[in-house]
Amino acid sequence: MGSLLSNKNIIIMGVRNKWSIAWGIAKSAHEEGANLIFTYLGEREKEEVSDLVSSLGNHLIFSCDVTSDEAIDGLFTQLKEKYGVIHGLVHSIAFARSEDIQSGYVNTTRDGFALAMDISTYSLAAVAKRTKNLMIKGGSIVSLTYMGSERVFSGYNIMGVAKAALEASVRYLAEDVGHQGIRVNAISAGPIKTFSAKGVKDFNYILNSADQKAPLRRRIDHEDIGGPAVFFLSDLSKGITGEIMHVDCGLNIMGM
Repeated sequence: MGSLLSNKNIIIMGVRNKWSIAWGIAKSAHEEGANLIFTYLGEREKEEVSDLVSSLGNHLIFSCDVTSDEAIDGLFTQLKEKYGVIHGLVHSIAFARSEDIQSGYVNTTRDGFALAMDISTYSLAAVAKRTKNLMIKGGSIVSLTYMGSERVFSGYNIMGVAKAALEASVRYLAEDVGHQGIRVNAISAGPIKTFSAKGVKDFNYILNSADQKAPLRRRIDHEDIGGPAVFFLSDLSKGITGEIMHVDCGLNIMGM
């Protein structure tokens, strides 16, 4: 066990199962002594998240629907009463309807666009607005993005647009809360197997391409993301904010 996050209350949003990037980050944060606080979306996910969390020890889980301001307010009211101070938050939340992802961006429905942007992008601003009031000693907010925000990946479509907006949000939020000693950064993770990735057309091709084209000649795993997340959550990165860090074995530097 390390101590980089010792005595720090860290919120983890976005764990769905053992394949979730958020779960990989949670395990790395736990190994560095963090007191973890988990959120889950609904009753369908509660049991699986509870089972995972119990494997790390005595950490609490709370329900939170990020499409509801009332639900977010309720969550942070509970957190204020229970913990008082929050030191870090991991935002690993994204969603778009499969039909909107797979039908080509030009065919994205108006409702589908609004839903993807609400959950994948606006939710970061929504939780940052609440958590900054509990980060009275400064803190760190970390989100997750993907290179589809910068370049076209067949099958990523509306999610690429949502991630581009998310990255812009990281920069604007960094300016908004920086005077409070709060940092906002994002990790642009390379292709990795998750439940959500199944909805991306040709994802296996993208995944296999990383093995062939990335300078390190391999795809990333959850530990590869967990380490940089701990770095951003810890005081080691106290002078860094508004940044998008690529963690993809160097894939982003390559041409065709």
